[in-house]
Amino acid sequence: MELNNEEIRRYSRHLILPEVGLAGQKKIKATSVLCIGAGGLGSPIAMYLAAAGLGKIGIVDFDTVDYSNLQRQILHTDADVGRSKAESAKETLRGINPNCEVVIHNTRISSENALDLIRPYDIVVDGTDNFPTRYLTNDACVLLKKPNVYGSIFRFEGQASVFAPHLGGPCYRCLYPEPPPPGMVPSCAEGGVLGVLPGIIGCIQATEILKLALGKGASLTGRLMLFNALDMKFKELKLRRDPKCPICGENPTIKELIDYETFCGIVPEPENTGNPDEVTVQDMKQALANASLNIKVVDVREPDEFEIAKVNGTTLLPLSQLPERFTELDPNQQYYLHCKAGVRSMKALTYLRQQGFKYIKSVKGGIAAWSEEIDRTVPRY
Repeated sequence: MELNNEEIRRYSRHLILPEVGLAGQKKIKATSVLCIGAGGLGSPIAMYLAAAGLGKIGIVDFDTVDYSNLQRQILHTDADVGRSKAESAKETLRGINPNCEVVIHNTRISSENALDLIRPYDIVVDGTDNFPTRYLTNDACVLLKKPNVYGSIFRFEGQASVFAPHLGGPCYRCLYPEPPPPGMVPSCAEGGVLGVLPGIIGCIQATEILKLALGKGASLTGRLMLFNALDMKFKELKLRRDPKCPICGENPTIKELIDYETFCGIVPEPENTGNPDEVTVQDMKQALANASLNIKVVDVREPDEFEIAKVNGTTLLPLSQLPERFTELDPNQQYYLHCKAGVRSMKALTYLRQQGFKYIKSVKGGIAAWSEEIDRTVPRY
């Protein structure tokens, strides 16, 4: 795969590196990578790979750009809000390097399509933010013998590794044999993330991909790199392949892709049936407007979130403080609990039920639904 004169000028700083040179740049150009996710991690990964001269980048993402993405997802701009992330990513990458072939897969990766999506590519990079997709990506890569360049982020911390049993290293299941219980690990939407953090972790992932393409250096295979932005410290853990791993061990029991939502304990809500423990934001509005209903609304978000956006008439009692402060509530009083989107309020409901509270409901959709359906002057975050 030859380089033309324009490409030689473009990649000149690579070409004068003895570890890369003309032969190495040709290897980069001959490499194809499937990037699963065009968000916080996918943005720096795809942008630097395109700039480096990768031959082909596939983008898998079914989502659209939201204003809350722009703080960290640098593939997208203000003008892209509401647009397909995959389409936005392709336009940005072609602007960075028109020599790079960009193939978009505007779909959700699933057990039905994962093998077909991954098979044509040399390397897979995991830029996802949920456990079912991480296990799915891992298993598909193991079955197809593709390197899986892994990264994850939360708040101020990130981690990265390369999972490649066919190269002698462990897989994601060797590190995390079982997923955490549903809701145990907050999402970035609930817990937040420092905007530059995915840039740091994503660049580490992009570096690992280029090293794999070149066949140079010591990869993160068999190592887990941990980064703490607040302390500005890196740590490293040695990883070993688990001989009892169900997919890459000595006697694998997983020989085809499974139902990863079920594996991670995520049960879909029945269609057209309401949860008896939930009320709507319209119900919450009535409770706040009509004192005769004798219903109090408790906000279980954190104080910083309460400062960003709040509903007048509600009382703040953060979920994190509930075990120490639940005695401030009257077990005979009726309460509506609300949070940002309805996840933490259901956790609070479960905890209070265990303490003997009977008259409690969770507000479906939380303050996000309130802003959408009741009062648009309440900020969304």
